[in-house]
Amino acid sequence: MVQHVATVAFEGIEARAVDVQVQVAPGLPAFNVVGLPDKAVSEARERVRAALIASGLALPARRITVNMAPADLPKEGSHYDLPIALGLMAAIGANARSEGLICPYACGPEAAWASPEMEIIAAGSLIQLANHFKGSQVLMRPKPKVRETPDTLLDLKDIKGQESAKRALEIAAAGGHNLLMVGPPGAGKSMLAARLPSILPPLSPAELLEVSMVASVAGEIEEGALTNRRPFRAPHHSASMPALVGGGLRAKPGEISLAHHGVLFLDEFPEFQPAVLDSLRQPLESGDVTIVRANYRVTYPARFMMVGAMNPCRCGRASDPGFACRRGANDRCAADYQGRLSGPLIDRIDLHIEVPAVSAADLILPAPAEGSREVAARVARARDAQAARYAALGLAGIRTNAQAHGPALEEVAKLDNAGLALIRDAADAMRLSARGYHRVLRVARTLADLDVAEKIGRVHLAEALSYRALADEVRRAA
Repeated sequence: MVQHVATVAFEGIEARAVDVQVQVAPGLPAFNVVGLPDKAVSEARERVRAALIASGLALPARRITVNMAPADLPKEGSHYDLPIALGLMAAIGANARSEGLICPYACGPEAAWASPEMEIIAAGSLIQLANHFKGSQVLMRPKPKVRETPDTLLDLKDIKGQESAKRALEIAAAGGHNLLMVGPPGAGKSMLAARLPSILPPLSPAELLEVSMVASVAGEIEEGALTNRRPFRAPHHSASMPALVGGGLRAKPGEISLAHHGVLFLDEFPEFQPAVLDSLRQPLESGDVTIVRANYRVTYPARFMMVGAMNPCRCGRASDPGFACRRGANDRCAADYQGRLSGPLIDRIDLHIEVPAVSAADLILPAPAEGSREVAARVARARDAQAARYAALGLAGIRTNAQAHGPALEEVAKLDNAGLALIRDAADAMRLSARGYHRVLRVARTLADLDVAEKIGRVHLAEALSYRALADEVRRAA
C-alpha cells in the first residue's frame, strides 16, 4: 500500500503542491528516492533512517521507494525530510491519521499565521508525533508570535540642523518616493537615512504577509516571530548583482526583495558597480524582479523606497569654498565622479537634495523640539489619505502616490491653469522626460497630502520641481 503525504516545493514565494508517495514492498532491502531530487533530498535517506532509529522505529528489511510527484519539478532542500519520515511511519503502522499542517516545533509560531481555522501540529521530535497520533500525548496548536520592536529606535531629534534634508525625508516617507542625498563627508546623510524607519508607519496586515513570505524563503525569520516594522536594508557597495537583485544556485531573494515595503539604503552610491546599479531600473518601475536562469524562472516582489547617499566628488570637497581639486577644476572632478551614475537611473529618483556640511554653530544648539514621533504622525495621516483615495477609485493594489501610474495619476493629480502653465514652462526649461514629469506630479500630490489639501496648489508644484533641479545637474554629468 502506498502512503501519501502532501508537501510543497518553492518557486520564489509561490508554493507548488508535491505528493510524497512512500511504498514499502517485498524485495531486497533498499531505500530509493526518485522524482528529480537534488543532493540534499537524496541524502534524506540517511537522515530519516537515523531519526527513525533514534526514535525507536526501526525500518523493515524490505524495498522502500519514495516518489515525489510531479516528477518534472526539481525538489531542493532539506524540508522534505519530515514528509518522507511521516510517510514511512504510516507505512510501518506508527501513524495513519489525516492531520492538518505538520511542521517542526521551531516553525510553529510562523505556521500559525497561515490560517486560524487550520489544524497545525508543531512537534519537537518524531516521538512526540507518534504519541500524538496514538492519543497518549496532545500537542497544542502553536500561537502566532510577534517579535517585539526595541524602544531604542533612532530619532530625528538626534540630528541638529539639516532642516531641508529632514523635510525631504518626510516627503519621501509620506509618498514612498526615492531619494538621493548629495553632500560632503560628515554632513549627516547616513544619519538621516538610518532614521527613516522611525517615521514610517507600521506594516499593514497584507503588507506584513508579503514581507514575511520573502523573509521566510530567505530564512531570515528568527524563532518563527514576525514583525510589523518595515525592512531597512543597507548593503555594502561591494555587493554583487545576485546579492542585490537575487539569484544564486536556488534563486534566493536579493536585497531589493528583502527591502519590499521598506527601505533600501545605498551608501556611497557611485561606488557600486555600474551594472549592479542599472539592474535596479526595472524593479524601480515594476515593483518586482524576475530572475531567469536556464532551468527556472522566479519572480520576487520588490516594491521598495531607494535612498542613496553620495559625495559630490571622490574627495568630497568639490563644494567647499576656496578648495581647488588637484585633479583639475572642481566642476570637472564632480562631473567625472557623478558620471558613474546613468541618466535613466537618476531619472527614476523623485527627490534630489544637497546636504551641506553642518557648522559648529548648529552643533552647539540644543536638540530640536520636533522628533520622529511628530513627523511620523504627519506621515501616517498622509498615507491614510492616499490609501483611502485609491481604495475609493477601486485601485486596491496602490497604497502610495509613488505607485500611481497613468490614468490613476491623472485623476488624483489634476492641476489648475496656473499649475499647468508652471509645469509646462519648467518641463521645457529643465528638459523633463515623460517619466520625470510624472514623478514631479507624484511628489506634488504627496506635498498636498501632507498639507491636507484636496487639490495640488502652485506652491506644492513649485516645491516638487525644486527637488528635480539637482537631478538635472547629475544627469548632465552622466
